[in-house]
Amino acid sequence: MSLSDRDSKHLWHPLTQHKLAGPAFPITRASGVYLWDEAGNSYIDAISSWYISMYGHCNPMITSAVAEQMLRMDQIVFSGFTHEPAIAMSEKLMALLPENQQKVFFSDNGSTSIEVAVKMALQYHFNRAEKRDLLLAFENGFHGDTFGAMSVSGLDVYNGPFSDFSMEVKRITPPNGSNNEQVLKDLKKYLATGGVAAFVFEPLVQGAAAMQLNDAAGLSSMIAACHAAGTLCIADEVMTGFGKTGTHFASEQLSELPDIICLSKALTAGLLPMGLTTCTQAVYDAFYSDQLADGFFHGHTYSANPLACAAAIAAMDLLVSEEIQQNIQKIIDSHREFDAEIKTHDAVASTRQCGVIYAIDLKKDIPRYGKERDAILQFFMDRGVYLRPLGNTIYIVPPFVTQQEELQKIYEVLREALVAFGA
Repeated sequence: MSLSDRDSKHLWHPLTQHKLAGPAFPITRASGVYLWDEAGNSYIDAISSWYISMYGHCNPMITSAVAEQMLRMDQIVFSGFTHEPAIAMSEKLMALLPENQQKVFFSDNGSTSIEVAVKMALQYHFNRAEKRDLLLAFENGFHGDTFGAMSVSGLDVYNGPFSDFSMEVKRITPPNGSNNEQVLKDLKKYLATGGVAAFVFEPLVQGAAAMQLNDAAGLSSMIAACHAAGTLCIADEVMTGFGKTGTHFASEQLSELPDIICLSKALTAGLLPMGLTTCTQAVYDAFYSDQLADGFFHGHTYSANPLACAAAIAAMDLLVSEEIQQNIQKIIDSHREFDAEIKTHDAVASTRQCGVIYAIDLKKDIPRYGKERDAILQFFMDRGVYLRPLGNTIYIVPPFVTQQEELQKIYEVLREALVAFGA
């Protein structure tokens, strides 16, 4: 019996309507930028398995670090205990994060890192005896699937059945450079009420919104206005963090820094799940009290898992290495060359790039999910490239270890797709 047949007996896959979808595609091995199926066919993972495996699959430096840690200590309770991997990971991370970040809170994934941040922001004001319960977020943002994260997300395709159960959130149009003044004006109307607890945003790139870009200067002005009104700013760097935008973190490209930053995905390079929520000393101090109830009573069983911490340490060592930094720049330059060629193609409506993230919008209108979109995905797989379109948007987020010949294969398959699906 094939893996697909065995899979269909018990497994329920994410983001899938099983009655309409075909069988799940079986992968038996992953290494570097490649995935292999049961028949031995290889596929370039051109989206780094949802922006996670940025140093390639099964990177030996990361797997070795985790294997060594596994022999010393697996999982221990992090409430009341501490350990070297968590401490070393926090020290290494603080050397990379924007300078205002001082404290690290552990959870399990990207959604829970947002959940922590939202609760942290709400309790921050509660502990200061301020009634602030309104949250602000960008239109079409996506921050995860847990209820707090879902509340600040704005994509109906994910939130529809649960919209009546969300917290109060007001949505703002992202700044794009031409609308900055109006966006700031709209923001200040909400801030003037005095009840806004936090502004949650994806800095520079809104991933699930088909890699839409927001303007750094406009976003910086929004953060400054929030700070002037006493509102906390939460940067969701789950997708953008760890080198993808050309800097270690997208927030580095802002003139105003967020109070709270959420991290996951490439944090552990795809080897093990872990989420982090970092914050400023001022946020932490609002919980530091003689009153027990002022503490942050949120906890995850696998908080600060030593194996995940070991993976994160190795991943950060790779990130700052000369080889990876050079590779990042090579990918950025290659995308720019490809964009110069492709952006005027008859089938292309628009293109955009931020670091190693590159996106093409087809002129043809294609639903986010459905047969047309699945046909494009299969087209890519048939040609040995894994790309996962968001409707009519085709995006690339290649691993940092992708070589030129592999990039050229990705580009060639994209050229073929423009001919096949552009009309």
